[in-house]
Amino acid sequence: MTRLLRITLLSLLIIASLLAALIYSLTWRPADKEILPVSCVAPRAPTLLPGQALKVMTWNVQYLAGKNYVFWYDTADGSGPDDRPTLEDMASSLDEVSRVIRDEQPDILLLQELDEGAKPSHYQDQMALLQERLVDLYPCSAQAFDWKADFVPSLHIFGSVGRKLVTLSRYQIEHAERLQLPVSAANVISRQFQPKPALLLTYLPLSDGGQLAVLNTRLDDAAPGRSAVQEQTQATVKLLDKLESRGTPWLIGGDFNLLPLGQFLRLDADKRGQYSPDSELHLLWDKYPMIPSNSESSGIDREQWLTHFPNDPSLDGPDRTVDYLFYSPRIKRLEAKVRQEDTLRISNHLPVIARFLLPAAQ
Repeated sequence: MTRLLRITLLSLLIIASLLAALIYSLTWRPADKEILPVSCVAPRAPTLLPGQALKVMTWNVQYLAGKNYVFWYDTADGSGPDDRPTLEDMASSLDEVSRVIRDEQPDILLLQELDEGAKPSHYQDQMALLQERLVDLYPCSAQAFDWKADFVPSLHIFGSVGRKLVTLSRYQIEHAERLQLPVSAANVISRQFQPKPALLLTYLPLSDGGQLAVLNTRLDDAAPGRSAVQEQTQATVKLLDKLESRGTPWLIGGDFNLLPLGQFLRLDADKRGQYSPDSELHLLWDKYPMIPSNSESSGIDREQWLTHFPNDPSLDGPDRTVDYLFYSPRIKRLEAKVRQEDTLRISNHLPVIARFLLPAAQ
């Protein structure tokens, strides 16, 4: 080996090592399971009672970006002209999100896509901004990142990302965990910068010594045939089965990015690209009750159960259902709805709201 070749190889090795070290320092590698801090600002929040009614709402608030944009990721070819919303529009969205929450006043609130320290949302701590407006309603909370990096080398971001799942509760939360879900396939470099979907699991104590498990999630929205989404759904079902076998009542809500039965063919052909004809969501609905149910989301009143209004200039209203609540058969559904009438301009998702009856004491 010539001296020049040795010097060249050594230089390449040094450059590769420096690049690896830089990527390592800029990105986030969460553990498979992480115990999270629980915040309760009131001296003592109330404890759930067996047999009581409980109102739950899940809502992807789209990092308060609103509906005045077509972002680069809103079009199939990435040609959307907008990279980030203005601070004025985000302030308006924050006011509107707070208004709807105060009007509904759910006992448990599951939010997806709240940002912290992200360039696309002007480095806001959106959980803190929201809590300022809702602290009197929700003394207890837990939160978990599902996307985080100090720098993402995408031309549309070219800076930091930080996106969270947030669970707010009127009642005590005694324990919280972040559970990593399988991630989408990618090369070793791209994988470091991509979202890392997770389950935010919280346990709320019951006055009889039992617990209610509440889960919050946002699954991937990649292309069909994506093994990661199937694996994410399977991992979720496995955990729910475990809770059910223990006799622990549970609820899960979030943005599943999956269609219910019968909606695939109702979508315009050019809107079907990210979905499979046989929705991976069947792994959940085959075993557990779902809101909206398949009969609701594909029945005669199906338009009332649409939850997603993409920032797509070809659409003038919601055209699909991707947000859901699932619950243990031990819990009884009392009523449910998708709040559409005054939320179409707040986020590209609409809130799903339900009232339940918890199991009575044994």
